Amino acid sequence: MAANTAIRHLLDVDEWSLNDIQRLLDMADSLRGWSDPNSLRSLLRDTVVVTLFYENSTRTRVSFELAAKALGADVVNISASASSVTKGETIRDTVNTLDALGADIIVMRHEHSGAPNTAARWSNSSIINAGDGWRAHPSQALLDLLTLRSIFGSAAGKKIVIAGDIIHSRVARSNIYALTTAGAEVILCGPPTMLPQTFAAAYPGRNVSVTYSIDEALANADAVMALRIQKERMTGGALPSLREYRQFFGLTAERMKAYPHLPILHPGPMNEGVEIDPEVAHGAQSYVERQVANGPLVRMAILLWAARKDDAFLNMAPQTRQIGRH
Repeated sequence: MAANTAIRHLLDVDEWSLNDIQRLLDMADSLRGWSDPNSLRSLLRDTVVVTLFYENSTRTRVSFELAAKALGADVVNISASASSVTKGETIRDTVNTLDALGADIIVMRHEHSGAPNTAARWSNSSIINAGDGWRAHPSQALLDLLTLRSIFGSAAGKKIVIAGDIIHSRVARSNIYALTTAGAEVILCGPPTMLPQTFAAAYPGRNVSVTYSIDEALANADAVMALRIQKERMTGGALPSLREYRQFFGLTAERMKAYPHLPILHPGPMNEGVEIDPEVAHGAQSYVERQVANGPLVRMAILLWAARKDDAFLNMAPQTRQIGRH
């Protein structure tokens, strides 16, 4: 059963235009403080949204569930550990079964890069990539961009540092596409074992550079995003110690005294005391809670887009306001 090419899948944002991204984020922003929840619940009524997670998740899974329920969808949650995957069922078998049972949208997280693309090949449902291996996490990149727009009004012309375990990060990869499409410059920073010089070359035509000095990166930054050290994805020898990583690359309280007004983001979960100190993570410069709050808004917009209800929403939405500080 080949996939219907008219179906909207969100596998990454690498082929999205600036207009595509702005339209979706304008929808998300219009949903902020929506005064008539009953009107929203009519939009995905009779739509079945399945969350199919082969990896553990808190923020992404819960925010997709909240988003789907806010739009009136029927939500079914499936964990691979409690499904027929444990008996050897393939991705193709799983999505075909979900199709036959009435799924309209499948929100999928998988530990292997490219798994959602495989699902999209065989599914007649819309596949939304909720994170696959090291490859992509498009909804996270979009909510990060919405957060930056809420701070600056526009990401265009801004220098955004992404610091940490770059090579293992699907968040970094999707953010490179989203941020550069929005006109930002991306500065990648991390130890050489987690950030080879060739990494930036994988994004030809994108405004991306590499540095191994966190202080050099921060001195030129408009905002910084710290990434978690992904110990579960690492093999031995990538780091001498977590203590040394914190010393040379961490957003420590002492280091950030030199940059008291620099906005700080983190996609979570955080290793507090490693890539970011607790005082910094929960301090006045931190926009982490705003990122989390923006999650359901962006994912509501994604679900509306996937279900082709975005025009219906925009027709009922008030005039989208100028993005500003919220």
